[in-house]
This record gives sequence, C-alpha cells and structure tokens, in this order.
Amino acid sequence: MSNSRRDFLKKASLAGAAVVAAPGLASASGTDDKYLPNDGVGKTFLFQGDSITDGGRSYDKDWNHVYGQGYAYLITARINFDYPGRDYQFFNRGISGNTVNDLAARWQKDTLDIKPDVLSILIGINDVHRVIMQGDKATAEDFANAYDRMLTQTKAALPDVKLIMLEPFILPVGMVSKNPELWTTEVQKRQVMVNSLASKFNAIFVPLQDVFNKALQKAKAEHWIWDGVHPMPAGHELIAREWMKAVKKLY
Repeated sequence: MSNSRRDFLKKASLAGAAVVAAPGLASASGTDDKYLPNDGVGKTFLFQGDSITDGGRSYDKDWNHVYGQGYAYLITARINFDYPGRDYQFFNRGISGNTVNDLAARWQKDTLDIKPDVLSILIGINDVHRVIMQGDKATAEDFANAYDRMLTQTKAALPDVKLIMLEPFILPVGMVSKNPELWTTEVQKRQVMVNSLASKFNAIFVPLQDVFNKALQKAKAEHWIWDGVHPMPAGHELIAREWMKAVKKLY
C-alpha cells in the first residue's frame, strides 16, 4: 500500500472516530434533529421583555450585537446552526427597565408589526422592582390585567402566533438578599399569574424559578445570577436550555 493511500485511510478512520465520539456535533446541522420540523414555511421568532432579554443589544443593524449577549442570542445561534437552510428570522426587542405597561405601550410597533410566528415573552421583574425599590403602588392584579390585555390584542391581530411565556425569577443574592421575603412574595404573585395567563392563551409556560433553585445544588447563587435578578452567562444558558425544551413542545 502506498504512503498516500495509507495516509488517506488513516485520516478517514480518525474522522469516523470523531463522529462516533461526538454524535451531537455530527447531527447538529443534519436532518436527525426534528425539534423544528421542516414545513417549507419561513418563520419569524421574536423575543420580548426587559433587560434580561435585551442583553445589551444594539438598536441598529450591527449583526455583532442585534441579539444582545443573553439567552436570546444563545437560542438564535443554536437554531441558526441546526437549520442553516431554513428561512428563519429572529428579532430581539427587549428593552432594559421595561415593565408590562412599558411593553404594552410599544406593543404595536415592536411586536404586532413584526408579525412573529413564535413570540417569546419574559416580563415582570421590573414591576416587582418598582414596587419594592421605588414605592410603586401597582399591584400584581394590575400586572395581570395589563398582560391579559396585551395578549388579547396579540391573539386578535395574530391568531396563529405561537406563544412562549417565561416565568420571572429571582435568587437570594445582591439587592434581593436585602429583603428576600418581600421579593419572594411579590415575585411569586406574578409567577402564578403568568402561569395562569399562559394556560388561558394556550401558550407554552416556561418555569424558571424551580430550575434556578435546583441550580443552587451545583453552584452558589452568584454563579447563576449576579444581583438577584440579572443572570450570569451560566444563567442565560440555563434559560436558553429551558426555552429549547419549550419550542420542542410547540412543534
């Protein structure tokens, strides 16, 4: 056997071994992964929310930054990698500091006009922050009513939209650790309401509080969330993984 033939077979053998050793990598861009079946129709994904969704995104056409640096970016990267041939578009319209009322005020332009096929919403923590840190008198019922009106408007304008509603969450570190009981009480009220609204509007509810609580068994709170509210990189990856489970339920 010639040296060139021997070298070729050696390289082929090594390549095959690499595929066996890393089957996830081999199938990442192949056809084995069916979590988004190919129906031949393009899809638009929209992430809406506050600073956790915003993720430091740019507000221009700079593709290095338009998706931010959080879970929305991680999800966008993963789906685009797994389905490079699909007509999928992704938009991040999270804005830091937004409450549900802030979201509602820009809903037409930043959501309905985009006409998403899949709409992902994470909102609520700023509503709690304003109550606890700024003395806002808005109640959990006010939050639920505003959210309900926004979703009703969405279903009327986009009857076929698929909704993914993420649960607001905290961990007892940073500002939350200064009054954990009050934070927990106020956040839990809104968590219950988001879950209820998800059921009412036939949305996929993504529970995040429990998975963050369970993550404390692996590492301290600061590893996941640095100030009690905003995730660290590992926290954003945690959200992204839970979101991916949700989209599999949609399809």
